[in-house]
Amino acid sequence: MRAVGTVLFLVVLATAVATFARRLRIPAPSVLVLAGVLVALVPGAPTPDIPPQAISLVVLPPLLYASAEELSLRDLRTVWRPVTVLALGLVLASAAAIGALAVAITPLSAPMAFVLGAVLASTDPVAVTALGRRLALPGKVQVLVQAESLFNDATSLVLFKVAVAVAVASGAVSWQFAVGDFVLLAGGGAVVGAVLAAAVRLIRRHTADPVLETVIALVTPYAAYVLAESVHASGVTAVVVAGVVLGRSGHRLSDAAIRLQLSAVYAVVVFLLESVVFGIIGLELPTLVRDLPAGSGRWPLQALAVAVVLIALRVLWVLPMSAAVRPERGLSSWRIATVVTWAGTRGVMPLAAALSIPLVTEDGAGLPGRPLVLVLTTAVVVLTLVVQGFSLSAVVDRSGLALEPEHTAREENDARAALDRAGLAHLDRLAGLETFPEAALALARQGLTTRLADTAESGTGTLAGAYRQLRQDVIAVQNTELLRLYDEHRISDTTRRTLQYDLDREETALRDG
Repeated sequence: MRAVGTVLFLVVLATAVATFARRLRIPAPSVLVLAGVLVALVPGAPTPDIPPQAISLVVLPPLLYASAEELSLRDLRTVWRPVTVLALGLVLASAAAIGALAVAITPLSAPMAFVLGAVLASTDPVAVTALGRRLALPGKVQVLVQAESLFNDATSLVLFKVAVAVAVASGAVSWQFAVGDFVLLAGGGAVVGAVLAAAVRLIRRHTADPVLETVIALVTPYAAYVLAESVHASGVTAVVVAGVVLGRSGHRLSDAAIRLQLSAVYAVVVFLLESVVFGIIGLELPTLVRDLPAGSGRWPLQALAVAVVLIALRVLWVLPMSAAVRPERGLSSWRIATVVTWAGTRGVMPLAAALSIPLVTEDGAGLPGRPLVLVLTTAVVVLTLVVQGFSLSAVVDRSGLALEPEHTAREENDARAALDRAGLAHLDRLAGLETFPEAALALARQGLTTRLADTAESGTGTLAGAYRQLRQDVIAVQNTELLRLYDEHRISDTTRRTLQYDLDREETALRDG
């Protein structure tokens, strides 16, 4: 009961903090961590007692799945080479560098230092996606930072699982075994994710109930995670693969009302889970600092050193990759590298992974170094969220990389005009068939040409019903045209999602009316 009360308190706190942060345009997660710390300093404040397994099972799957569904598979094909190099090479290099640094400057053992490196090798796909869209990054740059963040999460969390297995093992574990385990975990997870996605897609094709669709969408990431873990594969990789595959065909598997409902439900789920994780780490931080062993008093300087090494290594790794995603405007590679590097903030994924570190070793003894790993992870996450989060907008502006507002507006207007022309062409084909009353056809033409919503209210009775049916048919044609524009690379994924959302709202309003 105490745990339930703590979670409810965190949700209320997160709502208040998010409202405050949005008004001031500051990163809400960092403020929430600081608010949790302040609450924890109050005498008698609750200290959350969350089992580590609960974090990895409850929090990670839906957060990863939501980010994976947002990824444009079409755009991913254009940047898969640099994404692969970053998601594999940079993660392994970051984990090794931070592990070596931690051994040199902290009292952590080599296995726990490598656990710290694996935890901090991942960036935050939720924050990266939101920042990229808000700052209007070019399509190839946006998909690079989004895909790299998502897949490096999968890689680093698989690496984290191997590192934890080494750290908690009572006996020695060979690195050859660890490398083989890494390959089997990642490959098995990918297979499980693809098979589950195919099964879910088959089920959703025969489901039209909004409640069942919502339940399926919420259960899918957990099913992928649990199934993969049950066959000793990577649940994280399974979730990412399932999300990417289903996200590609999601608009074909559900109607407008279901898409709107799923979007709203997942927005709430992501907000709640992120809020709970950041709140928990804030409440736990004072206790973790107090419980640090002797000789750990320099953890703020150690965290600063780790953050600097992470950023420097990312710069060196990203710069050679930037030429592959250079926008048509021909901006220099170092400008792209700067933006991609600064967009790689750490967030909820490292925190959730750190919280999931086991409390004891295989022989039942307490796991040494766990409190320090949590403290260093939290400090690095807060540093990157605050420093990079506050300054990313200025970095993008100075780089000249951001798309002008006129560019985005022009692309959307051109796409809307193409959809309206497709709708008018469909009405012209129907005019000679006498399927609908001429008045309904004229009303639909007027609605497309003037875009006046109140035009539909002029008809009543049979004419109004015919108009609604006719407008729904036109929206179906416009949906097809929208997908054609997207498949032919004439519009960006952001524009497609914006127009899809508008069409879904209009179709839902017609059905409800």
